[in-house]
Amino acid sequence: MPNDSASPEPPDTKRLDILDLADQCVKCGLCIEHCPTYRHQRNEADSPRGRIALIQGWISGQIPHNKRLGAHLDGCLECRACETACPSLVRFATIMDGARAYREQTRSPIVRRAKLIRLRALASPSLAHMMAGLSALYRRLGLHRVAAGLGIQRSPLLNAYHRLTLGFVSTRGTPAIQTPGQPDVDLYLGCVSRTTQGSTLEAAHRVLMQLKLQVRICAEQTCCGAMLRHNGFPGQADEQLSRNAGAFGDRPILGIASACIAELRSHPKLRGAQELCDFLADHVGFDAVRLQPLPGDAWVHEPCSHRNQLGGNSAVFRLLQRIPELRVAPLSDNAFCCGAAGTYLISQPVLSAALLGDKIAHLRANPRRFLVTTNTGCALQLASGIREAGLDIEVCHPVDLIARQLRAPNVSRDQI
Repeated sequence: MPNDSASPEPPDTKRLDILDLADQCVKCGLCIEHCPTYRHQRNEADSPRGRIALIQGWISGQIPHNKRLGAHLDGCLECRACETACPSLVRFATIMDGARAYREQTRSPIVRRAKLIRLRALASPSLAHMMAGLSALYRRLGLHRVAAGLGIQRSPLLNAYHRLTLGFVSTRGTPAIQTPGQPDVDLYLGCVSRTTQGSTLEAAHRVLMQLKLQVRICAEQTCCGAMLRHNGFPGQADEQLSRNAGAFGDRPILGIASACIAELRSHPKLRGAQELCDFLADHVGFDAVRLQPLPGDAWVHEPCSHRNQLGGNSAVFRLLQRIPELRVAPLSDNAFCCGAAGTYLISQPVLSAALLGDKIAHLRANPRRFLVTTNTGCALQLASGIREAGLDIEVCHPVDLIARQLRAPNVSRDQI
């Protein structure tokens, strides 16, 4: 069992490490216009350099940690857009993760334990399956319309859960893949995606089999630990990574969620993990794959994890451009977060909704048939906003479209 009380370093050591990293920031301000929260709030304390200054003042004992300071720190998405703009290569996400971990170590064991239980529940595939069932019932009984009529939007937190039920649609479960002999690749499932993107995992399997690759799903794999790390529990996150490293060994790992792959890569033994589209676009065998035409238009959403940690999603465009008659274009403001950011859509419902609203406004003005994205949390966030807005846009993973076009010719839109 994981050691939920693990603390890899004494608090004083953590404090000095955070200050050393924070001191590398020269407060030049080149990052602030790249920060989604500063863009909305126009508050220096909600900018990267402002948050670093607050962390320095708090960790060094010059200012107290109070509710107001905590709100500025918790308002950070950790999208890492500031890191890509920083000429000094300041490791902002490491500083923020360190500050949040330091804060958890200063809290009472009861408070810390309660938060850890909530986070583990959010990362539970069984809870995701139960939530999908409840969400379907909520919609089937028309309770979403009743809630909207009663003005649920007046409560940011309740509205966040309400909106989440609109995007939380269960698909077919995780494929049971039996691999005779030695597998060529392992498929990483993630947590929520096992329920909400089961059909995408099946699509991934079909496409990989088309390339004559043997796929294995390792039963011992577990959550990547990203939610734990970004909420102040690095020790527990490292344990999750170690379990995955032991489960996968040296085998190639592919995943459909860019955030999970980015987190897996932080472990020395898992640095070869690849996002599925990146793998497919560069695979020599894909040149021989024949795809049926798909008349229509698709917006491509670029998750922050793909853009700022995995080097961008040009592979998505290269893949989708192989589908005849499909017109592909980047979604406006791809450089800015959609507001999902792991647990952010629940913990910061007001700003999360505002960031989502920017995306929905563009989609409303420029509707297309598809919106593709390579991250599970982003897919949930965007799908919920699209359904709430009453737009007829399908949110899917790029590999879903690729797999569909492997089918027999003359596939009509009604069949898709």
